[in-house]
Amino acid sequence: MNDNPRRHIIDAARRRLTRESPGDVSLSDIATEAGVSKALIHYHFRDRDALIAAVIDEIGDGLSSREEHALEAERSALAVDALWTWLDAELARGEIRVVVTLTEHASPEVRAAAHRVAARRRASATETVARLFATLSLTPRVPAPLIADVAVAFVDGLALDVRDESRPARIAFDVFWLAMLSLAE
Repeated sequence: MNDNPRRHIIDAARRRLTRESPGDVSLSDIATEAGVSKALIHYHFRDRDALIAAVIDEIGDGLSSREEHALEAERSALAVDALWTWLDAELARGEIRVVVTLTEHASPEVRAAAHRVAARRRASATETVARLFATLSLTPRVPAPLIADVAVAFVDGLALDVRDESRPARIAFDVFWLAMLSLAE
């Protein structure tokens, strides 16, 4: 185990939550994944909901940070491809699905964390939309926050959708952004 047991527990919980339905993950499962006792988890977290809320906040920080850097190096017509590269990695990571599914969790603490992350995601998406349109030398005819809200809903749908090879997510992504970019003057 690393030198920070709290960090190790959060990382183990994060891994478990991305592999399984959040309702199916118990403190015993997390303890097993982390290689620690349930008592150590309770030492660092009041209960399962406090741990899950901490995981959601961490996921949100990572999602926002990685999205903000997605277009950092891209200054050309390939910006949409850079955005896809970011999203494809996020979908593979599985953390967006965790946040979306926990938005309606029974625990107010978990729900509050999921809603905080949703607000951060909308803010990051607004910046991304503004940067994408600027990179492509386009001016949106509708406010960037509105396009961002639609983009977040689209991403959430991709995260929750079990896709098969006959309907690849990349095609849906390209069609979505083609539609969004048609909102430019």
